[in-house]
Amino acid sequence: MRSGIHLYPKELSFEAYKAALNSDGIWVGFSNTIFRTVVGTLLSLVLMALTAYPLAKKHLPHRTLFTMVILFTMFFQGGLIPTYLLIQNLGLIDSRWVYILAPPFLINTFSMLIMRNFFMGIPAELEDSAKIDGANDIRILSSIVIPLSKPILATVALWAAVFHWNSWFDGLIYIQDQKKILLQIFLRRLVVENQNQELAMLMDMATGPQLVTPETVKAAVLMVTVLPILLVYPFLQKYFVRGIMIGSLKG
Repeated sequence: MRSGIHLYPKELSFEAYKAALNSDGIWVGFSNTIFRTVVGTLLSLVLMALTAYPLAKKHLPHRTLFTMVILFTMFFQGGLIPTYLLIQNLGLIDSRWVYILAPPFLINTFSMLIMRNFFMGIPAELEDSAKIDGANDIRILSSIVIPLSKPILATVALWAAVFHWNSWFDGLIYIQDQKKILLQIFLRRLVVENQNQELAMLMDMATGPQLVTPETVKAAVLMVTVLPILLVYPFLQKYFVRGIMIGSLKG
């Protein structure tokens, strides 16, 4: 808001961050978004692995038909109104589980097919030797296939986590309870809808002498929203490139 353009700020102030973090709405959004991201990512990994593993086996009866039926959902969907009626009939309106169970959140067709291609690249001799020792399919999947599939699991987990963290439209149409809103909904109210009452409340929470403007508060909330998911990437980076390349080329 001061005159002139400077590469570095003349004064360093964290008042906008203090105002943002003192808001109850941002912590409610954080708790719901973290719940959705963690639980949704874990359930997606489990269900996609249980779907991709049998489809990777050439001896599965009608494997091509099953794959084509699943692939069909990648290009054709029911639409917004039928999906809303389905969610309503399932009793998931105004429930935090709608963030996880609403289609197509649990199983992403593209990610599942990438995972299937990766499983197809695992040598069949490993599974044959385990079967000779008496291991069943569940034991083979959990003890042999999953440990060898860390690159693709990390890749799919990153995709699912970013998807859940950034999603907002489902929270907009399915949730009315303000205690169940997502962090992205809170951000949208400030930046897109420009709710003056919410901004004024945040600005009143600033206690320092520095100037706090609506623009600085919006920027602070935006940084607080983006940083957590950015911090996840370095831990998965070593698996990410390898997983996506192998999963897309095999099979």
